[in-house]
Amino acid sequence: MSESIILERYPDAARWAFGDGPELADELLQLVISGQKTATCGSYASYQQEKSPMVGDYNVILDGRGKPACVTRTLSLRLIRYCDVTAEMAALEGEGDKSLTFWQQGHQEFFVRTGTFALDMWLVFEEFELVEVL
Repeated sequence: MSESIILERYPDAARWAFGDGPELADELLQLVISGQKTATCGSYASYQQEKSPMVGDYNVILDGRGKPACVTRTLSLRLIRYCDVTAEMAALEGEGDKSLTFWQQGHQEFFVRTGTFALDMWLVFEEFELVEVL
């Protein structure tokens, strides 16, 4: 699908990739496309620095090369501390064995890399639906 058609269909959509590098972006993108990943989270601090999503917003998800790969729509947003994320929430992120332990390990490593990790840090937990694969 051409960039102009994507812009026409989703003119106000945010454009972003998952993770903090091409490999992770592609890995998480595939989980979304396969239906295993229906949620994501980020530090509250990062949401304050960027255009914050609103319920109902569309997102053009980019692959590891920065090319549009799919479109999601935000269904819900929840403010929660890292230490309060539940096993059910972790499973919605669809990563690894979908356990809370796997989620905690992977997300702690990610937030340490970004210099923002704390057990009591605030996260924005977003549930979404896959709208279209591009």
